[in-house]
Amino acid sequence: MAKTAEPKTTAATKPARGTRTVAETEKIRVALIERRDELKAEHDQTLMEIHELQQHRLTDSAGDDQADTGTKTGEREQEITIANNLAERISQVERALERLDEGGYGWCEKCGNAIPVERLAAFPSATLCVTCKQLEERR
Repeated sequence: MAKTAEPKTTAATKPARGTRTVAETEKIRVALIERRDELKAEHDQTLMEIHELQQHRLTDSAGDDQADTGTKTGEREQEITIANNLAERISQVERALERLDEGGYGWCEKCGNAIPVERLAAFPSATLCVTCKQLEERR
């Protein structure tokens, strides 16, 4: 009795795009939306705190010397940097949602290979696989 050879599955075999079920896609979408909403709330809170601190600084700057002024300027720049970083992270999550809708979520934008699930779990808005990201960071 002749035995038919079954196709071998190896780690080098790429899974076909779009192999995610509707339920899996929806689970990812919900997680990304929750993350985006958390980041937006944190961003809004940060902007409100910056505004309040600036109001306080305007009324409490009498008698400041150069060191005080420099400290306040450094603190303000740090606060603005935090707000900008949050805005960038929000943009990354929104881009991940777009990629999910387009069918490109979970696939490296450079080489086209699947991004490992572990990487997506740690950084859900990842657009590059580990190898491509490492190459990018070395440049």
